[in-house]
Amino acid sequence: MEFAVVTGHSGAGRSQAANFLEDLGWFVIDNLPAALLPKVSELAGVGGTRYDRVALVSGSGEEAEEISAAIRALRQADQTRVRVIFLQASTPVLVRRYESTKRPHPWDPSLPMVEAIEAERDALEVIKAEADMVIDTSNTSVHQLRDRIESEFATESDVTAMSVRVVSFGYKYGLPLDVDVVMDCRFLPNPHWVDELRPLTGRDPEVGAYIESQTITPEFLERLYALLDLLMPAYEREGKSYLSIGIGCTGGQHRSVWVSGQLRGHLEEQGYHPRVSHRDVDRNA
Repeated sequence: MEFAVVTGHSGAGRSQAANFLEDLGWFVIDNLPAALLPKVSELAGVGGTRYDRVALVSGSGEEAEEISAAIRALRQADQTRVRVIFLQASTPVLVRRYESTKRPHPWDPSLPMVEAIEAERDALEVIKAEADMVIDTSNTSVHQLRDRIESEFATESDVTAMSVRVVSFGYKYGLPLDVDVVMDCRFLPNPHWVDELRPLTGRDPEVGAYIESQTITPEFLERLYALLDLLMPAYEREGKSYLSIGIGCTGGQHRSVWVSGQLRGHLEEQGYHPRVSHRDVDRNA
Protein backbone atom coordinates (compact mmCIF):
# COMPACT_ATOMS: atom_id res chain seq x y z
CA MET A 1 0.00 0.00 0.00
CA GLU A 2 1.05 3.55 -0.71
CA PHE A 3 -0.42 6.54 1.09
CA ALA A 4 0.11 10.19 0.31
CA VAL A 5 -1.04 12.66 2.94
CA VAL A 6 -1.64 16.09 1.42
CA THR A 7 -1.71 18.82 4.02
CA GLY A 8 -0.56 22.37 4.65
CA HIS A 9 -1.82 25.93 4.76
CA SER A 10 -5.34 26.73 3.63
CA GLY A 11 -5.08 28.42 0.25
CA ALA A 12 -1.63 26.98 -0.53
CA GLY A 13 -2.88 24.47 -3.14
CA ARG A 14 -3.91 21.30 -1.32
CA SER A 15 -6.88 20.68 -3.62
CA GLN A 16 -4.81 21.25 -6.75
CA ALA A 17 -2.15 18.82 -5.56
CA ALA A 18 -4.87 16.26 -4.80
CA ASN A 19 -6.32 16.70 -8.30
CA PHE A 20 -2.92 16.03 -9.84
CA LEU A 21 -2.56 12.86 -7.78
CA GLU A 22 -6.02 11.77 -8.93
CA ASP A 23 -4.91 12.30 -12.54
CA LEU A 24 -2.03 9.91 -11.81
CA GLY A 25 -4.47 7.22 -10.70
CA TRP A 26 -4.47 7.76 -6.94
CA PHE A 27 -7.72 7.31 -5.03
CA VAL A 28 -8.24 10.69 -3.35
CA ILE A 29 -10.25 11.36 -0.19
CA ASP A 30 -10.60 15.07 0.49
CA ASN A 31 -11.20 16.87 3.81
CA LEU A 32 -10.72 13.72 5.83
CA PRO A 33 -11.05 14.16 9.63
CA ALA A 34 -7.99 13.01 11.55
CA ALA A 35 -10.03 10.43 13.46
CA LEU A 36 -10.83 8.58 10.23
CA LEU A 37 -7.25 8.31 8.96
CA PRO A 38 -6.56 4.95 10.68
CA LYS A 39 -9.94 3.51 9.61
CA VAL A 40 -9.39 4.48 5.96
CA SER A 41 -5.95 2.92 5.95
CA GLU A 42 -7.41 -0.24 7.46
CA LEU A 43 -10.16 -0.51 4.84
CA ALA A 44 -7.78 0.29 1.97
CA GLY A 45 -5.49 -2.53 3.06
CA VAL A 46 -8.20 -5.19 3.01
CA GLY A 47 -7.34 -7.98 0.59
CA GLY A 48 -9.00 -7.70 -2.80
CA THR A 49 -9.41 -3.94 -2.75
CA ARG A 50 -8.54 -2.16 -5.98
CA TYR A 51 -7.06 0.80 -4.15
CA ASP A 52 -3.33 0.38 -3.65
CA ARG A 53 -2.48 4.10 -3.83
CA VAL A 54 -4.57 6.36 -1.63
CA ALA A 55 -4.17 10.11 -1.14
CA LEU A 56 -5.63 11.59 2.04
CA VAL A 57 -6.20 15.35 2.05
CA SER A 58 -6.38 16.77 5.54
CA GLY A 59 -5.41 20.27 6.54
CA SER A 60 -7.27 21.41 9.60
CA GLY A 61 -4.82 23.06 11.95
CA GLU A 62 -7.21 22.37 14.81
CA GLU A 63 -6.49 18.64 14.38
CA ALA A 64 -2.75 19.03 13.82
CA GLU A 65 -1.71 16.85 16.74
CA GLU A 66 -4.17 14.11 15.77
CA ILE A 67 -3.08 14.20 12.12
CA SER A 68 0.57 14.00 13.12
CA ALA A 69 -0.13 10.99 15.35
CA ALA A 70 -2.13 9.30 12.56
CA ILE A 71 0.76 9.80 10.14
CA ARG A 72 3.19 8.18 12.56
CA ALA A 73 0.79 5.26 13.02
CA LEU A 74 0.50 4.77 9.26
CA ARG A 75 4.27 4.69 8.96
CA GLN A 76 4.50 1.92 11.53
CA ALA A 77 2.19 -0.37 9.54
CA ASP A 78 3.81 -3.29 7.70
CA GLN A 79 4.16 -3.10 3.91
CA THR A 80 2.92 0.48 3.84
CA ARG A 81 4.70 3.43 2.29
CA VAL A 82 3.62 6.86 3.50
CA ARG A 83 4.67 10.17 2.01
CA VAL A 84 3.54 13.52 3.36
CA ILE A 85 3.23 16.58 1.12
CA PHE A 86 3.09 19.88 2.99
CA LEU A 87 2.04 22.92 0.95
CA GLN A 88 2.80 26.38 2.23
CA ALA A 89 2.79 29.99 1.02
CA SER A 90 3.75 33.34 2.41
CA THR A 91 1.20 35.33 4.37
CA PRO A 92 0.92 38.18 1.79
CA VAL A 93 0.28 35.64 -0.97
CA LEU A 94 -2.37 33.83 1.07
CA VAL A 95 -4.05 37.13 1.89
CA ARG A 96 -4.23 38.01 -1.81
CA ARG A 97 -5.64 34.61 -2.68
CA TYR A 98 -8.38 34.83 -0.08
CA GLU A 99 -9.21 38.40 -1.05
CA SER A 100 -9.61 37.31 -4.67
CA THR A 101 -12.09 34.58 -3.66
CA LYS A 102 -14.00 36.81 -1.21
CA ARG A 103 -14.03 33.94 1.29
CA PRO A 104 -13.11 34.05 4.99
CA HIS A 105 -10.17 32.05 6.29
CA PRO A 106 -11.41 28.71 7.68
CA TRP A 107 -9.23 28.85 10.81
CA ASP A 108 -11.43 31.50 12.43
CA PRO A 109 -13.63 33.73 10.24
CA SER A 110 -13.99 36.18 13.11
CA LEU A 111 -10.27 36.96 13.17
CA PRO A 112 -8.55 39.45 10.86
CA MET A 113 -7.18 37.56 7.86
CA VAL A 114 -3.50 37.91 8.75
CA GLU A 115 -4.07 36.72 12.32
CA ALA A 116 -6.03 33.67 11.14
CA ILE A 117 -3.29 32.74 8.65
CA GLU A 118 -0.54 33.06 11.24
CA ALA A 119 -2.51 31.10 13.84
CA GLU A 120 -3.02 28.23 11.40
CA ARG A 121 0.65 28.39 10.36
CA ASP A 122 1.76 27.95 13.98
CA ALA A 123 -0.65 25.07 14.57
CA LEU A 124 0.49 23.19 11.47
CA GLU A 125 4.18 23.19 12.39
CA VAL A 126 3.77 19.83 14.10
CA ILE A 127 2.54 18.29 10.81
CA LYS A 128 5.20 20.09 8.78
CA ALA A 129 7.80 18.29 10.90
CA GLU A 130 6.46 14.99 9.51
CA ALA A 131 6.63 16.11 5.87
CA ASP A 132 8.69 14.31 3.25
CA MET A 133 8.16 17.14 0.82
CA VAL A 134 7.54 20.81 1.57
CA ILE A 135 6.36 22.81 -1.43
CA ASP A 136 6.16 26.59 -1.24
CA THR A 137 3.58 27.77 -3.77
CA SER A 138 4.09 31.51 -3.20
CA ASN A 139 5.76 31.87 -6.60
CA THR A 140 4.76 28.55 -8.13
CA SER A 141 2.37 28.32 -11.07
CA VAL A 142 -0.22 25.57 -11.27
CA HIS A 143 1.83 23.98 -14.06
CA GLN A 144 4.98 23.98 -11.95
CA LEU A 145 3.07 22.40 -9.06
CA ARG A 146 1.78 19.70 -11.37
CA ASP A 147 5.30 19.01 -12.66
CA ARG A 148 6.59 18.72 -9.08
CA ILE A 149 3.87 16.27 -8.07
CA GLU A 150 4.35 14.19 -11.20
CA SER A 151 8.12 14.07 -10.77
CA GLU A 152 7.70 12.64 -7.27
CA PHE A 153 4.66 10.39 -7.64
CA ALA A 154 4.31 9.29 -11.27
CA THR A 155 5.34 5.74 -12.16
CA GLU A 156 6.20 4.60 -15.66
CA SER A 157 2.65 3.32 -16.10
CA ASP A 158 1.32 6.76 -15.13
CA VAL A 159 3.20 8.51 -17.93
CA THR A 160 0.45 8.10 -20.46
CA ALA A 161 -0.70 10.35 -23.24
CA MET A 162 -3.46 12.88 -22.81
CA SER A 163 -6.95 11.42 -22.93
CA VAL A 164 -8.48 12.30 -26.30
CA ARG A 165 -12.07 12.16 -27.52
CA VAL A 166 -13.11 12.69 -31.14
CA VAL A 167 -16.77 13.33 -31.91
CA SER A 168 -18.37 13.79 -35.31
CA PHE A 169 -21.47 15.98 -35.54
CA GLY A 170 -23.80 17.79 -37.91
CA TYR A 171 -23.93 21.58 -37.85
CA LYS A 172 -27.64 21.45 -38.65
CA TYR A 173 -28.14 19.97 -35.16
CA GLY A 174 -25.89 22.45 -33.38
CA LEU A 175 -22.34 22.46 -32.05
CA PRO A 176 -21.44 19.99 -29.28
CA LEU A 177 -21.21 21.84 -25.97
CA ASP A 178 -18.17 20.01 -24.63
CA VAL A 179 -15.52 20.18 -27.35
CA ASP A 180 -12.21 22.05 -27.15
CA VAL A 181 -11.22 22.07 -30.83
CA VAL A 182 -13.66 22.17 -33.75
CA MET A 183 -12.88 21.39 -37.40
CA ASP A 184 -15.44 22.24 -40.09
CA CYS A 185 -15.43 19.73 -42.98
CA ARG A 186 -18.24 21.27 -45.01
CA PHE A 187 -15.77 22.39 -47.69
CA LEU A 188 -15.35 18.74 -48.78
CA PRO A 189 -17.68 17.55 -51.58
CA ASN A 190 -20.80 16.13 -49.97
CA PRO A 191 -21.64 12.44 -50.60
CA HIS A 192 -25.25 13.32 -49.73
CA TRP A 193 -25.68 14.57 -53.28
CA VAL A 194 -24.63 11.22 -54.77
CA ASP A 195 -27.76 9.10 -54.93
CA GLU A 196 -26.15 5.76 -54.19
CA LEU A 197 -24.15 7.19 -51.28
CA ARG A 198 -26.95 9.16 -49.61
CA PRO A 199 -28.32 6.26 -47.52
CA LEU A 200 -24.83 5.24 -46.41
CA THR A 201 -22.58 6.80 -43.76
CA GLY A 202 -18.93 7.67 -43.39
CA ARG A 203 -18.38 4.23 -41.90
CA ASP A 204 -19.09 2.61 -45.28
CA PRO A 205 -16.10 2.04 -47.59
CA GLU A 206 -17.94 3.47 -50.61
CA VAL A 207 -18.34 6.83 -48.87
CA GLY A 208 -14.72 6.75 -47.74
CA ALA A 209 -13.52 6.04 -51.27
CA TYR A 210 -15.56 8.96 -52.60
CA ILE A 211 -14.22 11.46 -50.07
CA GLU A 212 -10.66 10.19 -50.40
CA SER A 213 -10.79 10.58 -54.17
CA GLN A 214 -11.41 14.34 -53.95
CA THR A 215 -8.40 16.46 -54.89
CA ILE A 216 -8.45 18.50 -51.69
CA THR A 217 -8.72 15.58 -49.26
CA PRO A 218 -5.07 14.41 -49.00
CA GLU A 219 -3.77 17.93 -48.44
CA PHE A 220 -6.52 18.67 -45.90
CA LEU A 221 -5.69 15.56 -43.86
CA GLU A 222 -1.97 16.30 -44.02
CA ARG A 223 -2.51 19.81 -42.68
CA LEU A 224 -5.01 18.67 -40.05
CA TYR A 225 -2.55 16.09 -38.76
CA ALA A 226 0.27 18.65 -38.74
CA LEU A 227 -1.86 21.13 -36.79
CA LEU A 228 -2.79 18.59 -34.12
CA ASP A 229 0.78 17.30 -33.94
CA LEU A 230 1.75 20.87 -33.05
CA LEU A 231 -1.10 21.59 -30.63
CA MET A 232 -1.44 18.41 -28.62
CA PRO A 233 2.04 18.35 -27.05
CA ALA A 234 1.55 22.04 -26.24
CA TYR A 235 -1.75 21.27 -24.51
CA GLU A 236 -0.02 18.54 -22.50
CA ARG A 237 2.78 20.91 -21.46
CA GLU A 238 0.11 23.28 -20.17
CA GLY A 239 -1.27 20.50 -17.98
CA LYS A 240 -4.36 19.57 -19.99
CA SER A 241 -5.34 15.97 -19.26
CA TYR A 242 -8.36 15.69 -21.55
CA LEU A 243 -8.93 16.99 -25.07
CA SER A 244 -12.15 16.78 -27.05
CA ILE A 245 -12.02 17.32 -30.82
CA GLY A 246 -15.21 17.99 -32.79
CA ILE A 247 -15.36 17.18 -36.52
CA GLY A 248 -18.41 18.70 -38.19
CA CYS A 249 -20.19 18.53 -41.51
CA THR A 250 -23.73 19.46 -42.51
CA GLY A 251 -25.66 16.44 -41.28
CA GLY A 252 -23.04 14.51 -39.33
CA GLN A 253 -23.48 11.35 -41.41
CA HIS A 254 -20.81 11.27 -44.11
CA ARG A 255 -17.79 13.59 -44.17
CA SER A 256 -17.35 14.19 -40.45
CA VAL A 257 -17.74 10.49 -39.68
CA TRP A 258 -15.10 9.48 -42.22
CA VAL A 259 -12.64 12.19 -41.20
CA SER A 260 -13.06 11.19 -37.53
CA GLY A 261 -12.10 7.64 -38.45
CA GLN A 262 -9.01 8.83 -40.32
CA LEU A 263 -8.06 11.04 -37.38
CA ARG A 264 -8.37 8.10 -35.01
CA GLY A 265 -5.77 6.19 -37.02
CA HIS A 266 -3.33 9.10 -37.02
CA LEU A 267 -3.71 9.75 -33.30
CA GLU A 268 -3.10 6.09 -32.53
CA GLU A 269 0.11 6.26 -34.54
CA GLN A 270 1.15 9.19 -32.34
CA GLY A 271 0.67 7.14 -29.17
CA TYR A 272 -2.78 8.38 -28.14
CA HIS A 273 -5.81 6.21 -27.49
CA PRO A 274 -8.72 8.29 -28.79
CA ARG A 275 -12.34 7.48 -28.08
CA VAL A 276 -14.43 8.16 -31.18
CA SER A 277 -18.18 8.74 -31.21
CA HIS A 278 -20.62 9.89 -33.88
CA ARG A 279 -23.31 12.08 -32.38
CA ASP A 280 -25.62 12.42 -35.38
CA VAL A 281 -24.76 9.51 -37.67
CA ASP A 282 -28.01 7.66 -37.00
CA ARG A 283 -30.35 10.63 -37.22
CA ASN A 284 -32.98 10.53 -39.94
CA ALA A 285 -32.21 13.59 -42.05
